[in-house]
Amino acid sequence: MSKEILVVDDNSDIRLLISSILKDNGFSVRESANFQQALHEINKKIPDVAVIDVKLDKGDNDGIELLVNLKKINEDVPVIMISGHANVQMAVDSLKLGAFEFLQKPFSSERLLNFVNRAVENLDLKTEKKVLESKLFHSYEVIGESQSILKVKSLISKLSETESRVFISGPAGSGKELVARQIHKQSSRSSKPFVVVNGALLDPEKYELELFGSENSDGVTNYGFFEKVKDGTLLIDEVCEIPLETQAKILRVLIDQKFKRCNGSHEINVNVRIISTSSKNIREEVDKGNFREDLYHRLNVVPIFLPALKERTEDIPLLLNYFSKKISELNGINETKLDTDFDLFYKYEWPGNVRELRNLVERISILAVNEKQVDINSLVRDALSNKNFDSKSNSYENVLSFPLKEAREKFEKDYLTSQLKKHKGNISKTAEFVGMERSALHRKLRTLGIKGVN
Repeated sequence: MSKEILVVDDNSDIRLLISSILKDNGFSVRESANFQQALHEINKKIPDVAVIDVKLDKGDNDGIELLVNLKKINEDVPVIMISGHANVQMAVDSLKLGAFEFLQKPFSSERLLNFVNRAVENLDLKTEKKVLESKLFHSYEVIGESQSILKVKSLISKLSETESRVFISGPAGSGKELVARQIHKQSSRSSKPFVVVNGALLDPEKYELELFGSENSDGVTNYGFFEKVKDGTLLIDEVCEIPLETQAKILRVLIDQKFKRCNGSHEINVNVRIISTSSKNIREEVDKGNFREDLYHRLNVVPIFLPALKERTEDIPLLLNYFSKKISELNGINETKLDTDFDLFYKYEWPGNVRELRNLVERISILAVNEKQVDINSLVRDALSNKNFDSKSNSYENVLSFPLKEAREKFEKDYLTSQLKKHKGNISKTAEFVGMERSALHRKLRTLGIKGVN
């Protein structure tokens, strides 16, 4: 299928020339003579590539304004800016605002085609990368054998047979979206769309436009998330960030199973499954008056809680091996063998949770490939240096400032706590590993005040 190019120029001769060159070389072309026509064409359908004159009908540099508007709608669309009155600053400004190339009039057909072909190639590479990343991300599984994760897996399995609304809570990076995707993947809606709307990232002035779409006076219809997800699953991420006024309209949609587009007169029937997430304590948000209690009860039919990674450290070895394998598949590199007994994995607090662990494994995997001789544990130590782990108890320099008895106790407490985490709190296995009798280890833990591990 040929790529579609939008040509925007108020000079009809230039517009015809560019269109003819592109059509002769197998491209599909749409034309616009001014700013408003161009916006209309973009709203109807986003082009694969746009060729835009800097100066249109609105005034100086309104082509630049059109560039900015198009990039807001879809930042991946390559835009080639053209001008007959170009200067270096104009070109630099265009490129800073996201233009793919800047072409000065007059130009040869060869130069135009070279820019357009490279723009198409750039778009194809971005699309291919997104497809690959999306495919891999969708294949991720919920990994872990801790009691909390086993409970989550059980709930996912049970929810696959129902249409119940689900509310997933947990700290940022704990895997809330992944759990939502797994619920959708195992449900009867799995062949239908899975659409994510992030309440924290939406423009506060456009919540309702984004959710419900709009009908413009010129006949252009913009579809919102509720229509894009037809018969599928809508994930409302960080739902607590949505304003109270919009919450009321979402509640009405859940009750009536229908809505009207902004400025629209016809009711649209809704058939979607709603999954919501929040990294905030939604009960506290309700008590503070920031979230509607009636909407909370509508969304919170089946609650799922995901703990922080530091509260399920027994899953760290499984996660390390899993991500290492997945990342090697994505990047086409050899799998990096990580030392899952390395103490720093268990001392570190992981404020970014599973997402941070995954990013660390990716970084280490890439660095390891580029080094001829590499100490993996050294790379981990360097990556986590200056980050959030208990330097007061783990730092050699700090221990030196204590008397021998206190220093020994601090070392023993830190050492045994780490070993207990690695052995999932199992006293017998920990005692065997550290070379102590089970009863002696119990006494030592009591003496050091170690009552349990996260």
